Amino acid sequence: MEPWRRLDLAATDEAREMLFACCGSTRWVTLMLARRPFGSMDRLLAAANDVWNALSEDDWKEAFGHHPRIGERNLAHAKFAATRALSEQEQAGVSGASEDVLAALAEVNRAYEDKFGYVFLICATGRTAVEMLAAARERLAHDRATEIRIAAAEQAKITALRLDLPLLD
Repeated sequence: MEPWRRLDLAATDEAREMLFACCGSTRWVTLMLARRPFGSMDRLLAAANDVWNALSEDDWKEAFGHHPRIGERNLAHAKFAATRALSEQEQAGVSGASEDVLAALAEVNRAYEDKFGYVFLICATGRTAVEMLAAARERLAHDRATEIRIAAAEQAKITALRLDLPLLD
């Protein structure tokens, strides 16, 4: 069944769970539930984007907090349980990385969080660990206002990709 149709037909609690797996912002999920039914994938993605762009920075940061650090290996933590498989799939480019690259990712993750106050967020699908490391290093040079917009755009990409999956079948 198409993802949008499954969301349209799901009971509210089930739809809430599916949406939350796509984006960890409580307000985004609530506003998306209010927009059902979507009727098509295009309308679902448009609603997701419209709602996301209307949220506050605090809502964005809440969503960011539902992502593990790039290269983080212990995703068994309860906070990531609902999206563990998605995160592992998205970060597949990290799986073959050398210990040096993983150590560098851990270091840049700490520096990023120290500077910006939230996890480094990047749409990792199709990217290698080295590419993500380079992007993190580059983004560390940004000011806070620029970086939150970039992180929000990355979250929007992740959400769109997740919405187009068979939604945790």
